[in-house]
Amino acid sequence: MNIIRGIFEWDSEKENLNIKKHGIDFSTAMLAFNDEDYLEWYDEEHSKTEDRYNVLGLVHDVIFVVYTERRDNIRIISARLATGWERSLYYDRD
Repeated sequence: MNIIRGIFEWDSEKENLNIKKHGIDFSTAMLAFNDEDYLEWYDEEHSKTEDRYNVLGLVHDVIFVVYTERRDNIRIISARLATGWERSLYYDRD
């Protein structure tokens, strides 16, 4: 089943797997886009069948979100806490 929250959407089964694996639900993941200082970049390595993007945003802690665009929606694919390296990217920029 697909869940749509405004411009955000996701697969509820994928979200349940993500919660079990990473402890982050996609309703929380979408909050990363509210961070005025979030980082976003194109993920060339994982964009073979669809364009994918990565986001680092602060939601109580720095989280890493993977998404794609479907029509006018942002489809969340996965979310997890940022690694140490990713946290340094978020905090140590000029």
